[in-house]
Amino acid sequence: MVCIINHQYVRYVNVFSAYFFARGLNGCIVIYAGLKDGMKLVDYGCGSGRLSTALAKELQINYLGIDIIDALLEYARLKSPAEYTFLNHQDLNVPIDDASVDMICAFSLFTHLLQAESYLYMEDMYRALKPGGRLVFSFLEFALPSHWFYFEATVTQHKTNTTPHLNMFMEKTAIQQWANHIGFKVVEFINGDINHFNGNALGQSVAILEK
Repeated sequence: MVCIINHQYVRYVNVFSAYFFARGLNGCIVIYAGLKDGMKLVDYGCGSGRLSTALAKELQINYLGIDIIDALLEYARLKSPAEYTFLNHQDLNVPIDDASVDMICAFSLFTHLLQAESYLYMEDMYRALKPGGRLVFSFLEFALPSHWFYFEATVTQHKTNTTPHLNMFMEKTAIQQWANHIGFKVVEFINGDINHFNGNALGQSVAILEK
């Protein structure tokens, strides 16, 4: 429960500063991963609608955005097409039918969850995806030098007795093992420091998995 509260606070105070930069890159990433007109996308941890507003200009899709903060969801509704759906959902699962969605994305979600929580999400995302459907998510990894800053900041907060929000790292080898156990195929890993999307790097690394 403490982790959820810290997660809510940190995302609420920081989300608008990153909004305009992240929305374009996130849109490029899901389109690169295969999102096309007519598909159904679940945007887990949708926040203030950074991805929904970008995709509305590019594609005609069935969109469901899920988050745990009502204020962010309300802002997303105001900025997004009326036919887009937004939902406050607290459980570690995807509230949709089996094999009913083409793609699920989770940007800056697993980075703030315990590993067991992320694994539970991924198991249920596999259930919800259609055969051939894809899961796209961002992650932090110790193997990437540029990500050390996040770990160092967390350590500093502990030293100063400041309650830190959770920055969880997830190595590619662990993701591969999780994929093997759940049934996913790893399509691609993209390092967060590579200018892969319109000449820009996301910062966090990206995994693309396929059912």
